[in-house]
Amino acid sequence: MTDREWDEKLHIRTEDADTSREDLHHCAYEPTLYCVLERLAKSGYLFPHNLLVDYGSGLGRTAIFLNHRVGCPVIGIEREQEFYEKALRNLKESGAQDVHFLHQDAETYEVQTADCFYFFNPFSVTILRPVIRRILDSFYEYERSMKLFFYYPSDETVAYLMSEEELEFFDEIVCRDLFEGDDHRETILIFGIG
Repeated sequence: MTDREWDEKLHIRTEDADTSREDLHHCAYEPTLYCVLERLAKSGYLFPHNLLVDYGSGLGRTAIFLNHRVGCPVIGIEREQEFYEKALRNLKESGAQDVHFLHQDAETYEVQTADCFYFFNPFSVTILRPVIRRILDSFYEYERSMKLFFYYPSDETVAYLMSEEELEFFDEIVCRDLFEGDDHRETILIFGIG
């Protein structure tokens, strides 16, 4: 199915990209394409018992789709008020269960019991560092196996993740074949904790 057909099936509107809020530390809003989300959903790394946090959740596509396809509860974290409000509208229209959106900065989110985390290149390493620190603090407070998914990460992000001793590179979901060209960033890198 096309992205438009998926939006229609889920009763949401998430297609439009928005570069107006991009700055030094926050990337433009661009939804993950459904073909990539489908590959993640079919990867065998997400299950209904997982609790997924979607950092930079935008208009809610990833959260609503993965809840629909995998059945796992999802928490979307979004700093932009307008995107957050649109995500709430999409959530209401979709009728999705076990999806929640929070309007706050990623670095202030208290992780609690989540065990899976999705990042579509939402922000710089300057912001990613305290986000990872909060994830690690949560792990030490309540040890459990965790998976972190990074789609289309920047070279700076990959360098940081590979240098973080407490993160273990686990696997990758290659998505390059879904697109023209051979962009090495069209991959979901998976890191584990615990």
